Amino acid sequence: MIYPEEVSNYISKRALKKWNLEWEEVCGIDLVVVIPAICEFENIKNLLSTLIKQSQTALQKSLVIFVVNNSVSSGQIVKDDNKQTIEYLRSLISKNSTDILSKEIIKSGLLIGLVDAASEGNELDDKKAGVGLARKIGMDKALQVFDYSKAGKKVIVSVDADCTVEDDYLSEIQNYFITNNTSVALVEFEHSLPEETINKISILSYEIFLRHYVAGLLFAQSPFAFHTIGSTIVCDHDAYIHVGGMNIKKAAEDFYFLQKVAKHYIVNRITSTMIKPSARESWRVPFGTGRSITDHLSNKKKIFVFDPQVYIILKEWLQVFNSDLLFNPDLILDEARKIHPELYNFLSKRSFKVDWKKILENTKTSKQLGYQRKNWFDAFETLKLIHHLRDAAFPMMEIKPGVEKLFNLTQHSFKFVSRSESNNELQILEYYLAELKSLENNLYKNFYK
Repeated sequence: MIYPEEVSNYISKRALKKWNLEWEEVCGIDLVVVIPAICEFENIKNLLSTLIKQSQTALQKSLVIFVVNNSVSSGQIVKDDNKQTIEYLRSLISKNSTDILSKEIIKSGLLIGLVDAASEGNELDDKKAGVGLARKIGMDKALQVFDYSKAGKKVIVSVDADCTVEDDYLSEIQNYFITNNTSVALVEFEHSLPEETINKISILSYEIFLRHYVAGLLFAQSPFAFHTIGSTIVCDHDAYIHVGGMNIKKAAEDFYFLQKVAKHYIVNRITSTMIKPSARESWRVPFGTGRSITDHLSNKKKIFVFDPQVYIILKEWLQVFNSDLLFNPDLILDEARKIHPELYNFLSKRSFKVDWKKILENTKTSKQLGYQRKNWFDAFETLKLIHHLRDAAFPMMEIKPGVEKLFNLTQHSFKFVSRSESNNELQILEYYLAELKSLENNLYKNFYK
C-alpha cells in the first residue's frame, strides 16, 4: 500500500512494529475501532453483539481491531482467558466458528482484526504493559489499513472491551466527522447500571463526580473542559499523527492524549449516539472508574465533589491569564493575589513568573502565545490548581450540598431536595445526575456558540 507522506513518516519513525495485525484484507476502510482487551472473553462477546447491529453501510467501511494483551508476568487465569479470546477471534476472522453468536457476527459482515500481544513471545514487557501501550499498538495499526486512495476522513475510534454501543454508533460517528469536518470528538457516555442498589449508588456517585468537574470547567471556560474516558475518544488520522500518537502510560493515557490534542484542536462532542462503559470493579488500572467503584464498595473511599468555589477562582484566573496583562508577569501575580491568596501561592510554587518571562522572550506571534497559554496551563496544571485549592482552602463536599452549590453558581434551575425527600438516596443521585447532564449540555452550547 502507498501511504501519504505524513503517514509513511509516522509509521517509519513512531509506529510500534513488533506486533502483527491479523485480518482479511479488504479495500475501502475509513474507520477503525481499536479495542484493548485483557481477560475480557465474555465482555468481548457482549460488545460484538452490539457492533453487529450497525448499519451495513457503516460495517462495510469499518474494521474492529482487538489488541489482546498481557505482560510476561501476568497470572495464568489472565493468560488462559486471553488464549481463549485469541482462538475465538481467529475463528471469526477465518469464518470457521459455528456457535449462534459467531454465525450472527459472520453473517453481519463485521470485519475483525486481531493483534496477539498475549501469546508467548508476543507479550508486553512488564515495565511498559498497560492500556496505553495496547491502545497505541492498535491505533498505530489503524494507520496501516485505511484506504488512502479514497477521499474523506480516516477515523480512529477508541473503545474498551467492557463497553456496549448503540445501534447507530458507527454511522453517527462517520456522519459527524464528515458533516462537521471534525478532527477530534468524544462520544456521549452513560455507565451501565448494575442490579444491586449499593453498586448503583457507587457508579451514580462516581459519574456525578465526573460531570460535576467537567461542568465546573465549562463554567470557568477552560479549554480542557471535557471528559477523559478512553472509550469515548475519536480522532482522525491527521490529528493522531500531529500529536505524535497515543502515549504508552499504564493509566491515564486517555487524559494525556486528550491534553495533547486539545492544545491543537477543539475537542467536540457527539451526542447523537452513546457508548456505555461498564460500572464493574476492576484491577486493570490504579485509578479511574473501576478503581473508584472498588474503593467505594469496600468503604475505603467515599465519593465527594469539589467545592464549586474552586471553579470561580479558576474562571477569574483564566480571564486574567487570557488578557493583555499576560505581557507583565508581575501584574499577573498581583491580580492572582487579589483573586485568592492560594492562587498566588500556587503560581509562585509553580515558578510562573520565571517560566512566563522565558516564554515571552521566545514567543514571536499571537498564535504562538495562544499555544503557550494552553501549554503552560494545561489540563494537568488545571487539575493541580484545583487540588491545591482543595487542600489549602476549600475541602471536598458531600454530593448533595456540592451539586446544589454548583447549580446555584451556574443559575441552573433545579428542584431543591428537602430533608423529608432525601430518604431515597438512589433516586436523589439519579436526579442530580440527570440535572448535571442537562447543565453540562447547556454550558457546552454557551461555551462554543
